[in-house]
Amino acid sequence: MRRTKVPEVTALFWVTKLLTTAMGETTSDYLVRTFDPYLVVGITFVVFAAALVLQFAVRRYIVWVYWLAVLMVAVFGTMVADVMHVQFGIPYLVSATGFALILAGVFALWYRSQRTLSVHSINTGVREFFYWCAVLATFALGTAVGDLTAVTFGLGFLASGIVFGVLFVLPGAAHRWWGMGAVAAFWTSYVLTRPFGASFADWFARPEALGGLGFGTGPVSLVLLVAIVVCVGAQSVRRTPEAARIGAGPATVAAPDA
Repeated sequence: MRRTKVPEVTALFWVTKLLTTAMGETTSDYLVRTFDPYLVVGITFVVFAAALVLQFAVRRYIVWVYWLAVLMVAVFGTMVADVMHVQFGIPYLVSATGFALILAGVFALWYRSQRTLSVHSINTGVREFFYWCAVLATFALGTAVGDLTAVTFGLGFLASGIVFGVLFVLPGAAHRWWGMGAVAAFWTSYVLTRPFGASFADWFARPEALGGLGFGTGPVSLVLLVAIVVCVGAQSVRRTPEAARIGAGPATVAAPDA
């Protein structure tokens, strides 16, 4: 059985995850509005697929490989949700409901097959497959939910970001003080990182006429990319030489399933 191929869940993990969700939002918007959208979606899918193939091909957790895959899931997942609304006219409420059902289906099949949803046990090919299906579904769901509250419900980007920020920390508090299961708390917060990060990214990038600060999707994407590189570098440095040699690292420490 292989060692787990996902990182340890730390504060730095959550910061990097939020940055990738934010960059996925602004980068997707920048690409489809600057270049031919059909060409962009096709090229993005190829890069997305290549990143996942690389992640599945490596035999241990490699920091930059993992986060490259997450970033491409963020960009492509955003495009999927946006294309459904813009190109096919599907309301955000309908797409959010659909993605929620898909995510629930992934979790149901995953648990029925493996009897666990814990990210501490991503140590087989089947579990890794279910893990990345869940990750992709959470990104698409979070994109639809974020746009639903900001646009359809009229909260705006800043208010939506604040709401989802509060919701993001609640599962951790519920796990620590009110007995919520660790696995349920993790995946609930994981889903909420998408609308949380994307709402603030839109607030910084969108024009003032749309309720944003008007910095632009391109510049915001570049700043987020730099921040992600810094975080990935910090995670790489934190791994000890022995962990790097054997492919262990903090994420390989087993934890009981909740």
